[in-house]
Order: sequence, then C-alpha cells, then structure tokens
Amino acid sequence: MIDLTTIWAFIIAFAIFAYVVMDGFDLGIGVLFPSFAVGRERDRAMNSIAPVWDGNETWLVLGGGGLFAAFPLAYAVILPATYPLIIAMLLGLVFRGVAFEYRWRDPSHRRFWDAAFSGGSIVAALSQGMILGALLQGIEVTDRAYSGSWWDWLTPYTLLTGVGTVAGYALLGATWLVWKLDGDAQTHARKLGKIAAVATLALMGAVSLYNLVLRPEYGDHWLSAPAIYWVAPIPIATLIVAGFLWHALSCDRHSKPFWLSLALFFFGLAGVGVTIWPYVVPPGLTIWDAAAPERSQIFMLVGVAITMPLIIAYTAWAYWVFRGKVGDEGYH
Repeated sequence: MIDLTTIWAFIIAFAIFAYVVMDGFDLGIGVLFPSFAVGRERDRAMNSIAPVWDGNETWLVLGGGGLFAAFPLAYAVILPATYPLIIAMLLGLVFRGVAFEYRWRDPSHRRFWDAAFSGGSIVAALSQGMILGALLQGIEVTDRAYSGSWWDWLTPYTLLTGVGTVAGYALLGATWLVWKLDGDAQTHARKLGKIAAVATLALMGAVSLYNLVLRPEYGDHWLSAPAIYWVAPIPIATLIVAGFLWHALSCDRHSKPFWLSLALFFFGLAGVGVTIWPYVVPPGLTIWDAAAPERSQIFMLVGVAITMPLIIAYTAWAYWVFRGKVGDEGYH
C-alpha cells in the first residue's frame, strides 16, 4: 500500500541516490588524485568537475533536510548514533572544498592543497559508507531515543561498507574521467576504472553476503519464498551490468562506462532498500513509526513538488552546457 509516508521514503531514497551518483564521481576523483601525474593530468581532472562539484552537494542538503522534516524521530536517533562519522564527513567536505579553490590561487603550496583535496575526499567517502553500515547493522533505541555508546558505529562491518563506498566512488570518478578526458589521461583512467571495478564488485559481494547473516530479517528478505522470486533479478542484473562495464572499459567507449557505473550503483542501492525495508532505523523503527504528522507531510510535499523539478532542471542544464571533453584550458 502506497501512502504519504511511503512516498516520502522514496523521495529521500531518490535524493540519496542522486547525491551518491553526482557527488560520488567528484569524491572519486579525489580518492584517485594521488595516482594522477602532477601538473597537466591533475589539472585536467580538476577542471572536469569544476563547473558541477559544488552543485552536486545540493542533494546532500535535500536528503538530510528531508529526513529531518519527514522522519524527525529517525533524524533524532541516527545523528547521535553517528556523530563522529558525520563530523568527519563534514570536515572532509570542507577541506576538499577549500583545497579545490586554493590550489589554483596558491600555487606555491599546491602540493599541500592537493593532499587536502585527496584526504578530504577519502575521509568523506569512508565516513558516508560507515554511516550506511552503522544504520544497517542496527541502532539501539530505548524510549524513542538513542541508547547506545559513542563507539557503536565502529565495527568490522562498518569498515567494510566504508571501504566499499571508497572503491565505488573511485569507480565513478575513473569512468567520469574516461568520458571527459582523451589521450594518455583517458588510458590511465581506463586502467584505474578496471581496478576500481574489481574492488567494487568484490566488496559489494562481501557486504551482500555479510547482510544475510547480519540480522535474521535481512536473510528472510532475500532467501525466503516468495520474496526470493521478486528480489533475485537484482543480483542477476548487477552481474550483467558488471559484464557490460568491463567490456566498455576494455573497448573504445567514452560515456558508456560512466552510465554503467551508475546502473551498478542503482542496483546496489536497490539491494540496500530490499534489505532494510520497511525500517528506517533497524531493528525497531519503521518508516511509519518515525514519520512526521500527515499534515506536515502534505505541506512539505507541496514544496518538494515545486523545488525538486527546478533542482533537476538546473542540474541537467549545467551538465548539458559542460558536456564536452576537457582540454588544458577547460571544457571545449
């Protein structure tokens, strides 16, 4: 049954997916940055994301703000449970943002700013993956409030999801550069893309298997009948997309590897949705338990119906304007 709460759950999920795929590739470029040659190759990689990187983070604001507005109880539980990770993520985003601007304006310290850009990207990506892992492994709630310890988020599982997110973002970054660069830089990006693809698929598989035994209900969502017949296409489609991605990285394809990487992320997040549904804070809070009052949801839905198409429109326009290859002087 589809109701207002379900609609809001899908809106938040869409915002998170949009953030992951859009900010993911520029975080991925930061993850890969130390492997780029100092000078022209690094400059071209930075120029490829210069027009869009800050606008991509709009979706992070929409996802976090939407969670606060539509599911305030979930927001009040998740934040105290993951404060160290959220602080680390925000500091990482600040460092990479400052470094992005200052590496051009302060050439004498460019090595420092390059390190800050890369380090901030890695910390932000790792923190985001660990936040997801902390949520999936379950958050202790007593009397509608977080009742766990300061370190509950730090487990082998959250480290696995964190490293998996770093690898996935590196894949997005590499395939973006395959699309936007040419010559030796593109060849280098293809090699990095293959390494990142293998790492991403291996870690996706490890996390998926871990999920089956992480909580009993997760295994039931995937392995019990008749659910298994509905969810089986997700891992099958993931493997098919992975095969096409490897082929595209091995051939003279430009934009195709990036779109296939997005498809890989889509099926990965779809798998997360199947695993966690209908909980917003496992194991005790469903989306209906944590939802705002119905009138509040209706009021906010009107605002989202107006603003989200505008965000999508100006984002699409920005990507359309900067749709070409990147040369030494920027887009052409």
